[in-house]
Amino acid sequence: MKIKNLAYSFLLICFFLNANAQTVNIKRADKKYDDYAYADAIKLYENVINKGYKDEHVLQRLGNSYYFSGEFTEALRCYKDLFLFNENQQAEYFFRYSQCLKSAGDYNKSDEVLEKFSQKSPSDKRAILFKKYRNYLEDIKSNSGRFEIADAGINSKDSDYGSTILDNKLVFTSARDTGSIIKKNFKWTNKSISALYSVELMPDGSIGNPALFHRNELIINFNESTPVFTKDGKTMYFTRNNSINGKKRHNENRITLLKLYRAILIDGKWNKVEELPFNSDEYSVAHPSLSNDEKTLYFASDMPGTLDMSDLFKVAVNGNGTFGKPENLGPEINTEGRETFPYVSDDNELYYASDGRPGLGGLDVYVSKINKDGSFEEVQNLGEPINSKQDDFAFIINSKNRNGFFSSNRDNGHGLDDVYRFTEFRKLICEQELSGTITDAETNEVLPNVSLILFDESRLSATEVFSDQNGNYVFPNVKCGKKYFIKTSKTDYDIKEIPLAIKKLSGKTTLLISIEKKAKPIVAKTIMVKVATLKSVKLQPLAVGTDLAKLLNLPMNFFDLGKATIKKSSEPQLLKLVAMLKQYPTIKLDIRSHTDSRDTASKNMILSDKRAESTKNWLVQKGVDKSRLTAKGYGETQLVNKCADGVKCSEQEHMKNRRSEFIITYL
Repeated sequence: MKIKNLAYSFLLICFFLNANAQTVNIKRADKKYDDYAYADAIKLYENVINKGYKDEHVLQRLGNSYYFSGEFTEALRCYKDLFLFNENQQAEYFFRYSQCLKSAGDYNKSDEVLEKFSQKSPSDKRAILFKKYRNYLEDIKSNSGRFEIADAGINSKDSDYGSTILDNKLVFTSARDTGSIIKKNFKWTNKSISALYSVELMPDGSIGNPALFHRNELIINFNESTPVFTKDGKTMYFTRNNSINGKKRHNENRITLLKLYRAILIDGKWNKVEELPFNSDEYSVAHPSLSNDEKTLYFASDMPGTLDMSDLFKVAVNGNGTFGKPENLGPEINTEGRETFPYVSDDNELYYASDGRPGLGGLDVYVSKINKDGSFEEVQNLGEPINSKQDDFAFIINSKNRNGFFSSNRDNGHGLDDVYRFTEFRKLICEQELSGTITDAETNEVLPNVSLILFDESRLSATEVFSDQNGNYVFPNVKCGKKYFIKTSKTDYDIKEIPLAIKKLSGKTTLLISIEKKAKPIVAKTIMVKVATLKSVKLQPLAVGTDLAKLLNLPMNFFDLGKATIKKSSEPQLLKLVAMLKQYPTIKLDIRSHTDSRDTASKNMILSDKRAESTKNWLVQKGVDKSRLTAKGYGETQLVNKCADGVKCSEQEHMKNRRSEFIITYL
């Protein structure tokens, strides 16, 4: 019995000694993790698990270490164990788990996990995008097959990525061994410190032998990467670990982050190396790109104002070499995930990598057109083969010959990351020609000179065309996959609105439209109502077609010039209308808003639509049942005087056209 007790005591001692040892190892691993030394953290966490010790904390951090290192297969193993251990995790673990499932090709399971992520964090931009683009794989498929890709011929067994063009050279980042006596390793990966290399691009398409890009004061014992050059080749912006005069700098947690630097080419050497003024020891700034006019610098950062992981920013580059204040590109581009590696093409398109949008797995490359006002068009996934189940990033393209380079850690590469070359043989822009014929609904005769205005779904933009002598109309550049509606107008004909959805395929869409002549008002019922005037109360007839604005002597309009909000000063007059509608509860009204001819016809149609809807909403707020009201904008299509485009008129004459009508449609 004593022997058994002694054996049991010995086992307890061994257990506690082992537990204590693993606690020490976990603390060491946590320190490496907090210092972003993921390679070292992975070894320590794995050692703890191999010793038979596994808990939620270890699985979370080991999974994250693999995830942030781009090793999604190993991260998936850890996250699977984590959710088996405890499925009630924070929202971010659901998102990372879903990304790893994509990298394994399990998109159905990934979508299930993303659904749970969306429930846990419904206001997250990634959740919103997932709900908006449920069929994202179909969208990506429609964008795929537009590139031919090949190995760039410069890759090593280490990490090669982040290329750019300088004259006839490809300049890129590599962690290959430089052959120095003392080999420096980067603690995040335990691989060689990265440096800039260049390679000659031959006229026949072949590539020379890579060599160090510079051999002067730029070469230090810190990572250098992702350069961009001004068009004259005399200024370079690049990323480097935080340092001053060759000495490492830290944040308050003793961690060395990333900064942007500028160097000037003097006598064939890169000198005057200086960090940019919006850097900080407390956050990273990296991966620069210049606009076409070189007046704006784009970059990635986790500086204050970032949604979460990292966002894209821009900053003005002033003529005297100073910089403006960095601006976040906003939620049209950024998410709570990682947005990084921006590149602006000569076509003013922003290419960048993100793992926050619906994609194939890891970082995918996306593109958005930058409009003249600085806004962005819809972001699109470039599709396969540029994107894969792994990380794809650092995309650059020559807008003239459609050749370029990108980086990826996809399977069957040479090292951790590799550079690939590509040719794009079909641009992503998908447009259709929308056309058709306008006819009379009763006689089927073609109708010339009909105004057709094409609105986008949000009514924020509009394009106007007119039918020709044969009744034909054409909208030449309608975007694929979008919803629109067309509004027609012609004298003596009813205005008609037609919703339509354009297919996600280049080509043509035909829409035949028939419109009806205005019916003469049929007075099915007439009642006499008392209407107060300045001097007395008179009986007035009320019938279908009556304009209550005239009957009640309401003002011509209730809006300031160019505005769609009812003026406070007009509300007392409109309350007369409310009183009559409440007194006669069977009356139904069509609210009709008109503008003068100033500004374009399409903008006037948008404004009148907004005014009519604003008036309807105001009446509903005052207690009128919305089922009794319809609202239409007529723009400048029904002017009451000569004041058309190009005709000089007084303000009083223009005001007669800026009017609201309240036509009885049912009594």
